Amino acid sequence: MKRLVVFTGAGISADSGIATFRDSNGLWANYRIEDVCTPEALVRNRKLVIDFYNERRKEVLSKKPNAGHLALKELENHFDVRVITQNIDDLHERAGSSHVLHLHGEITKLRSSNDDLATVPLEGWEQPLDMRHPDGSLLRPYVVFFGEAVPYFEKAIEIAQTADIFVVVGTSLAVYPAASLIYNIRPNVPIYLVDPGQPALANVGNKVTHIKEKSATGLPKLVNILINNQ
Repeated sequence: MKRLVVFTGAGISADSGIATFRDSNGLWANYRIEDVCTPEALVRNRKLVIDFYNERRKEVLSKKPNAGHLALKELENHFDVRVITQNIDDLHERAGSSHVLHLHGEITKLRSSNDDLATVPLEGWEQPLDMRHPDGSLLRPYVVFFGEAVPYFEKAIEIAQTADIFVVVGTSLAVYPAASLIYNIRPNVPIYLVDPGQPALANVGNKVTHIKEKSATGLPKLVNILINNQ
């Protein structure tokens, strides 16, 4: 069975109604990165940061997977599918995807302030301000803040290098190091891009098939293409 690696960004979540950070009317239009998404912000104003991610978590839990998420699940009937996502929501998992690697964290989990991989699940949407990890440290959202290392990036590279087919969905390929994954696939691997925009692919030598649609409509079309090309 061929290995199909899918790299997803904010676009697939936006199709479920989840607010994005980078759009003109996105979250950064109302918040400064420096106030809610840096380690320094957590120290300076812990309540603001915790409240911000509580609201994000509440929003995520109110949304449902869309046709794009469900299409990726359907592909598991025909391919060995591995999803690498920049998104912190759990919509891939709720849609039924079996193998999902989150590069930037998971909103439904909290992590130790001492260990970036020591996570615990959170029931519901609200993190109490003084909640602590079993190691004694204050818990924080399990989110990779700006300026922090991406702990699973090397693992993502290893997965990308195993791809027989590489699919890019709903991302501008502007956020590094995650966007550099596309440069780690083998030269003969075809790339399928599902995005209404024009992500940065100028230096990619692989053959690229671009479906210029949103994830919710473009991914079901891609499923048919991939199944018919088996």
